[in-house]
Amino acid sequence: MLQEKGHEVLTEHLVHDNAWSQDRLVPAQQVYRRDMKWLEQCDLFLAEVSGSSFGLGFEAGYLLGGSSKRVILFYKCEIADKISLLITGNSHPNCILVPYTDLVELEKFVSDRV
Repeated sequence: MLQEKGHEVLTEHLVHDNAWSQDRLVPAQQVYRRDMKWLEQCDLFLAEVSGSSFGLGFEAGYLLGGSSKRVILFYKCEIADKISLLITGNSHPNCILVPYTDLVELEKFVSDRV
């Protein structure tokens, strides 16, 4: 959907089932340099954080603390109580939290606001 709207998705490979195992084939320092380069390149950081990782938290915090870039964090309403309070309580002016109940709601947000 983002690509159809003309956006370049720097982390497109992450939607593939083997993304985790493929990243494990790359030295950790190379992954760090690659991901930091992506953060420098991006105009907008979008992340689905329902199953968030330390890496996503690091990236969001890095951008919010050290840049003026916008960050949009999506998460499923039904598991909000299991997500870090640092995410669900985020009130940074450059961060938009988007709790959603279904894919249609998520797609509508992206269609209207991204």
